[in-house]
Amino acid sequence: MNRPIGVIDSGVGGLTVARELMRQLPKERLIYLGDTVRCPYGPRPKEEVITFTQQMIDFLLKKDIKLLVIACNTATAFTLDLLKETLDIPVLGVIQPGARAAIKVTETKDIGVIGTVGTIESEAYPEALHNISEDLTVHGLSCPQFVPLVESGRFSDEASEDIVRHALEPLKAYKQLDTLILGCTHYPILHEPIQKIMGDKVHIISSGEETAREVSAILSYQGLHNESHERVNHEFYTTGSKEVFKQIANRWMDQPIKHIEQVVIDE
Repeated sequence: MNRPIGVIDSGVGGLTVARELMRQLPKERLIYLGDTVRCPYGPRPKEEVITFTQQMIDFLLKKDIKLLVIACNTATAFTLDLLKETLDIPVLGVIQPGARAAIKVTETKDIGVIGTVGTIESEAYPEALHNISEDLTVHGLSCPQFVPLVESGRFSDEASEDIVRHALEPLKAYKQLDTLILGCTHYPILHEPIQKIMGDKVHIISSGEETAREVSAILSYQGLHNESHERVNHEFYTTGSKEVFKQIANRWMDQPIKHIEQVVIDE
């Protein structure tokens, strides 16, 4: 089925998921929308996040997508259950895949979760983790400095490591913690300083790889895989600066991003 997969995020963070989808599913076409002009979603009220998410989805539905990936943890926490009930295409978030990936690797069963204020306050990760295994200790920590750091493109600056170190300091008190979930799709872009500060003994979990596996499984089960041999042309849209989006995307993605357009979705 040569219809595209839709991917939405509050900004550029969902590119970490898009990259895995492109790597694992090279024949599938992606249409990505990042709402960079209203990013971050984390500090916003739940109803506002729901409204913004629906506006992004309305844009992608006009592109005739066959599956939707909510590549934003805050939007996943606030809208996933509702969207599964209202949309007639498969919908996948990033929280459950991240939780499953963490449980696979933890040995001490002591897991940290970092995310936006909205994601951490929603308790979505502890709920997802405990639904799979009750015998876990979960520590949540909001890191509101990280998304603006990534969206600004300053994630490679020397100062970024100091920001990350200061933000993660509370987690260093948990001596048994051996797994850290990056509960925001922006955070894998900061993987290197996060791993350095947490130490090599802590598994750093990004949901992108596991999410892509689940997308592949859903496509296979429902007979939605693209069987065309035509060249895949992905489309990327942003509500903010096209130039900034392109700069960050081409620093992060495995292949150059060619089709990028700025769009308005809140009219």
